[in-house]
Amino acid sequence: MIKNYNLFDHQIKRKKAYGAIDFFWQDLYDSEYALYDIAYLSHQEVADIRQATNRIGSIFFKTGHLLRSLPDETLLQLDIPQKILPFIRHRALPIESVISRIDLVQTNEGLKVLELNSDTPTFEKEVFLVNGLMCKEFGVRDPNAGFAEKLGSGMRKALAEVLHRGKFKGEPTIVFTSHDDHEEDKYTTHYLKEVANVEAKYVPLHNLTIEKGVGLFDDKGNKIDILYRQTYPVEHLIEDVGNEAGDPIGIQLLELVCSNKLIMLNPISSFLLQSKAVQSVIWGMMELDHPFYTNNEKQWIKQYFLPTYLEDEAFVTNNWKYVKKPSFGREGDTVSVFQGKRKLYEDQHKTYEESLPVYQKYVELPTKMIKTVDGYKEAKLLIGSFLINGQASGIGLRAGNQITDNNAYFLPVGIKHEGRD
Repeated sequence: MIKNYNLFDHQIKRKKAYGAIDFFWQDLYDSEYALYDIAYLSHQEVADIRQATNRIGSIFFKTGHLLRSLPDETLLQLDIPQKILPFIRHRALPIESVISRIDLVQTNEGLKVLELNSDTPTFEKEVFLVNGLMCKEFGVRDPNAGFAEKLGSGMRKALAEVLHRGKFKGEPTIVFTSHDDHEEDKYTTHYLKEVANVEAKYVPLHNLTIEKGVGLFDDKGNKIDILYRQTYPVEHLIEDVGNEAGDPIGIQLLELVCSNKLIMLNPISSFLLQSKAVQSVIWGMMELDHPFYTNNEKQWIKQYFLPTYLEDEAFVTNNWKYVKKPSFGREGDTVSVFQGKRKLYEDQHKTYEESLPVYQKYVELPTKMIKTVDGYKEAKLLIGSFLINGQASGIGLRAGNQITDNNAYFLPVGIKHEGRD
């Protein structure tokens, strides 16, 4: 049963609660982002999400090993950019990604994975810090209690591992970077730097300089040993050119990484799994009963993955509802929904039209009434579940449209008490 609430009182409480959090973007693009509201999950639901996350993550990461063994021609068919092929097989760590996030949806058939954000997932500060503060505000248990410490220790473990593998001696110069003019990216990066709790500095991307074949340097001219670029995608990096001479500085940076003159995290290997076309490989090999996956892994694929192909034939032939999405795309941009050949609706943005399309079975996101500063709204829920060094970690909710886009809200989540609605 929905209870009415006083909008003025709600707005005051929201402003006070979120205003007490330093360097947080409770409003984005002059609109409400962080809700003064809470959703509830049971202990079992949280356990199921983490189990699904571990199983799905293991499938993706195992597939990464396979992809590195494939010829360039096959990787191109999965929309891996030509420019990154000379670097894509470089491995800095035994795991594919330090911080990655799986987007899950709860359906009538259980949890289903929509995609893996393996290269530059955001949402960390919301999940690992703000969610707990909002749980205190509402007097409920935080499903992510203790996971901020695990995030920090996981980052330190990855840093120690890359330094050991690189036979690095002495005190490394570690720089965390992002675009300085993007509030969410900047403060997410600052939060990760704080949680990592290592000797490091933040330097905006535009203040970094590169000397071809020599190294990457910070704003003081110091040579950087480790660059943490959690919010800057590799597909953008490879297109970077210098302002004056037009030098391919993104490619030059990857050359430094592959010649062991710079360590970059997330590593290049994380980008290999970023293509949504990888899910078509996973689903197709399961359908073929390929021995690459064990019987248990094939059952997990059937349980958690959605039918995904590089052609829409199966969906059109059977008049099934499906989603067409770009293999490299973000925030619902360029996503459309079809029934057979008929387009039902689409995202208005077309940034990724040139990207290889991937076709995935449609699933309905669950609906919830949420409290906003303007009153109740009906929203669709998407679960973001983090993997830290390949292990399930913090979880968070976004509330938005069926196509989850840039306008989706952050909805805090707490543990459901007995008898709690």
